[in-house]
Amino acid sequence: MVGNPNVGKTSLFNRLCGVRAKTANFPGSTVEARMGSCVADGVEMEFIDLPGVYAIDLELPESKLCRDCLAGRLAGCMPDAMLVVLDATNMQRGLRLFRSVAAGGRPMAVALTMTDLARGRGLSVNAQRLAVVLGVPCVEANGRAGVGIEPLLAAIHAAVEVPPQILAAGIAEDWIDQTVSSSVGGPNTLGADTDRLTDRLDAAFTHPILGGVVFLLAMALMFFAIFRLAEIPMDLIEQGFGWLGSTIAAVLPEGALTSLLVDGVIGGVAGTVVFLPQICLLFFLLALLEDTGYLARAAFVMDRIMCRFGLPGQAFVPLLSSHACALPGIMSARLIPDPKDRLATILVAPFMSCSARVGVYVLLVTLLFPQSGFLAGLAFAGCYALGAAAALVTAAIFRKTILRGKSRPMVLELPPYRLPDLRGAVLSTYDRAVVFLRNAGTVILAICVVMWWINAYPRSAMPVEAIAIEARAVDADAAGNADEATALRADAENLQRRVQQQNSFAGWIGGAVQPVFAPLGLDDRLTIAVMTSFLAREVFRSTMTVLVGHGDGDNDTKVADELALATRTDGSKLFDVPTSVALLVFYVLALQCLPTLAVTRRETGSWKWAALQFGWMSVVAYLLALFARALVIALGGGG
Repeated sequence: MVGNPNVGKTSLFNRLCGVRAKTANFPGSTVEARMGSCVADGVEMEFIDLPGVYAIDLELPESKLCRDCLAGRLAGCMPDAMLVVLDATNMQRGLRLFRSVAAGGRPMAVALTMTDLARGRGLSVNAQRLAVVLGVPCVEANGRAGVGIEPLLAAIHAAVEVPPQILAAGIAEDWIDQTVSSSVGGPNTLGADTDRLTDRLDAAFTHPILGGVVFLLAMALMFFAIFRLAEIPMDLIEQGFGWLGSTIAAVLPEGALTSLLVDGVIGGVAGTVVFLPQICLLFFLLALLEDTGYLARAAFVMDRIMCRFGLPGQAFVPLLSSHACALPGIMSARLIPDPKDRLATILVAPFMSCSARVGVYVLLVTLLFPQSGFLAGLAFAGCYALGAAAALVTAAIFRKTILRGKSRPMVLELPPYRLPDLRGAVLSTYDRAVVFLRNAGTVILAICVVMWWINAYPRSAMPVEAIAIEARAVDADAAGNADEATALRADAENLQRRVQQQNSFAGWIGGAVQPVFAPLGLDDRLTIAVMTSFLAREVFRSTMTVLVGHGDGDNDTKVADELALATRTDGSKLFDVPTSVALLVFYVLALQCLPTLAVTRRETGSWKWAALQFGWMSVVAYLLALFARALVIALGGGG
C-alpha cells in the first residue's frame, strides 16, 4: 500500500487488517511501516502499509523504503501487487506517484479515497472511468466508514500491470491533467463555505500568538488526561501486582526463590507495566489530534520556537509528553520525520521531569523548606524549569556537534479538518501498547533480575541486635501487647534489610564509589540510595527509609520528619541544606530509569545512543549538583 501523506491509506489498512497488524522496523531503515493480514475468499493476503510519500525517487528515508519494497528488498520478497491510494480531492499529486510506481512493472490496483469530500466540493468522481484511463482496477473506498472494502479486496485480486501504451502516454506533460478532467470534474463552488471555514480556523490555529495559546490549552488538556485519567488504571495495576506478590510470598516458603519472584520478577514487570495506561492514553489522544488535522497546525506554530534550539516543531509534543513519563514521550518522537531531529529529541526527552521524579522532589523539597509552602512550591516549579532548560540546551549542543548537519526544512501539508477515526485510534494504540510491552518489558525484566541479585547477595546472617529485638517481640506477644510486638518485628526486619543492603554487592559498589559522590556531601548510606535508585528513581525514598531505619515509607511527611533527624557518624545532619540541594539537582537531571534506556535502545536501534544518553545526563547532573552545593555553601547556607 503506497500513497501520499494524509490520503486515508492507514485508515484502509486498519480496516483491512485490524488487530492482526503490527509495526515493523526493517533493517537499514530509520522509518517504520506496518504489516498485517486478512483473509478474503479463502486466501490470506499480507499487507505492508508503507509511509506516506510525495515521490519515490527522493533522497528521503520513507522514499527509500518504498523503492526497496518495489525492488523486493523489503520483507524478503517481491510484492505480488501494489495498491496505490489516491485522494480524489488532489488527483494531480497522487497521479504523479502512480506514474512512478507503475514504472516498477508490478501488478497494480487503485483505491480512490476522500470521494465524499470531493463531492462536497461539487466535483464528480467516476472510478470506472479512472480504471479505464489507468488500465488497472479502481474502486472507491472509505476506511473510516468501512465502505468499499469488499470491492477493494476484489480489485487487489484482479490487479494487473499498467499496459505499455498507458505507461508511454504517462510520459506526456498533459497526461495528468487529461486523466483528472476525464475522471474527476465539475464546478468547485459548492465547497466554498467549507473552504472559508477552514481558512478561518487556520487563521486562528496558525497565528503566532493565538495559535500558541490554543496549542498550550490543547496540550494542557492532554497533559491533564495523561496524568489524571491514567491514575486509576495505574493504581489498579500496582494493586494487582502487589496482591500477586503478597500471595506468592504467603504461599511459598521464605527464601531466595520467593525473593526472586516477588522482588525481582514481579517487581520488575510491575515497574514497566504500570506505565501502560499513560502510554495508551498518549497515543490514543495523539491519534485523535492527528486525525482531526490539528497536529500539523500545532507543529507549524511551535517550529518558530523549537528551531532556535535545533529542534523541529514536532518535538514539542514528545517533550511535553515526557513530563508524564519519558517512555511514551520517546516513542512519540516517531512523529518527527527527520532522523537527526528525531534522535536529538529522543536523547533529551528524559531531562523533562516525569511523574516518577515527583516523589523524590516532594521528599527533598520538604526537607529543604519544612515551614514554607510558598518556597517549597517555587523550588518544585524550579525543578521542572531546570529539566526543560537542560533539555533545550543539550539539544542545541548536540545539533551543533555529534548531530551536526542541516535539518530537513519542516514542510507541512495542512490536511483538511475532519472527525477523528476512533476505530483507527484504538487500533494504533493497541499496536503501540504491544510493541512497548514486548520490547521494553522483556529487557527490563532481565535487568531487574540482575539488580535484584546484586541487592540480595551475598546473604547476610541476622544481626545480633535484630535477634534481640525479635526476642522482645515474642515477650510482648506473650504479655498480650500485639501492637508493640508488631512494631518490634518491623524494627527487626528493617535492621535486617539495612544490614543486608550494606553487605550486598550493591552495598559494596556503593562503598567503592562513595569517594566519587563525597564532593556532593553524600555518605555511604546516601551513596547506596543513589546507586540503587538508578534502577528507578522511586527507590530512593524506600532505600533511605531502610538505611536510616525508621518507619515504613508510606507517608511523605512522616518520612521527611524522620530523615530530617538522621545524622552522620560525626553527629552532623545527614540532610543538611547543601547536600539536599545537590541531591535535588542531581535527581532533576540524572537518568535513573532502566525502562527509558531500554526504549531508547529500541527506538534508535543501538545501545550506543542509550549509553551516550546515560553518560551525558549523569555527567551534567553531577557537575551541576556539585556547582549547586558549592553555591549554597558560598552563600552561607551550610546548615
